[in-house]
Amino acid sequence: MHLRWLSRRTLCLIVFGTFAFCLLLIYQLATQPCDSVLASFRNENLKGKGGHPNKTIEALSYLQQEFPGILDRFRMSGNSRPFYYDRQMPLVFIGGMPRSGTTLLRVILDAHPDVRCGEETRVIPRLLGMKQQWMTSPIESKRLAEAGITGEVLDNAISSFILEIIVRHGKIAKRLCNKDPFTLRSAVYLNTLFPNAKYILLLRDGRAVIHSIISRKVTITGFDLTSYRQCLTKWNSAMTAMWGQCRSLGESYCFPVHYEQLVLHPREHIKRILDFLELPWNDSVLHHDQLVGRPDGIALSDLERSSDQVIKPINIEALSKWVGHIPEDVVRDMAKIAPMLQTLGYDPAANPPDYGKPDSFVLHNTKHIQAHQHIWEAKEREFAKKREAFQKSRRKGSAGKHLDADTPN
Repeated sequence: MHLRWLSRRTLCLIVFGTFAFCLLLIYQLATQPCDSVLASFRNENLKGKGGHPNKTIEALSYLQQEFPGILDRFRMSGNSRPFYYDRQMPLVFIGGMPRSGTTLLRVILDAHPDVRCGEETRVIPRLLGMKQQWMTSPIESKRLAEAGITGEVLDNAISSFILEIIVRHGKIAKRLCNKDPFTLRSAVYLNTLFPNAKYILLLRDGRAVIHSIISRKVTITGFDLTSYRQCLTKWNSAMTAMWGQCRSLGESYCFPVHYEQLVLHPREHIKRILDFLELPWNDSVLHHDQLVGRPDGIALSDLERSSDQVIKPINIEALSKWVGHIPEDVVRDMAKIAPMLQTLGYDPAANPPDYGKPDSFVLHNTKHIQAHQHIWEAKEREFAKKREAFQKSRRKGSAGKHLDADTPN
């Protein structure tokens, strides 16, 4: 008799508890955005850490059927577990001037088993640039307001676009990362869209950056590749903007990384980056070159100008290539042309500068590359041929246009 009463009591509690949970879920569905509901009720299965994936999929399918659209933001990962994503994700954004080491850092992070960055999307900084133009143009902003396109509407649309691009243009990983150099010109705005994101700003001696841009013919809107003086002025303006954005976010959200120190002392500085991102150390980050081109390894774009360099192990070949190539009048006026050099810790009068002594690990890599220079040069030519062949095929219908031009916001 006592057991029968206990079983009835237990049954009543179960029924009451289930009913209360359903009421709470219905209330939240009626009063909160779908993202907030799923964020509140997703469990370890949704995070991919436990449970039976088939049961999770069945539950998700039921929710999708009963509440159409509620699960638009989930996709299946490689282990057949659902991967849910929203604006609260701890995304990683890598930025800086082109030719400042952003591609090197992204392949280093791509070597980490918990991270996926992938190739440049190029569309994200363009979208951010368009948004900035809309907001700064009195006519455009008025038109948007009259059409009922408020700031909130735009923010939701832009964040959804960015999220879809980052999540769906590559494989799933615990930490997703985007590398589009000029994106960090909008870091403060991105922080309002993705409050848990973190930002890494690559810093490199502007003289080296501009020499690389000019010598490798990297087209950037507004940069005159025939003038070191004009390009250094443009570099100074771009770095002023990105440095200001990074400082505004503060050290908890934005982490500046000097390219020179990254390649001279990779273990020390990669460890600092991983600590900033709250990721565990993994030795694979020191050997990204071993993962390039492998299945489930690191993918490179044939069209990115840096691809033919990051196939090599971490080295110091490019550190001081700019020395002796900048016109004398520009060298003389360097402090006035590019005052950001001193702000970022570079001596504008040092020619050549002393960046420091490399670790033995880096010295070994550099000597190995030099000893097999013909092999690496052949690989570089292969990338160049693919890039030139594509551009030649497209140039017929796009005369006078820079098909690969980067566009600063």
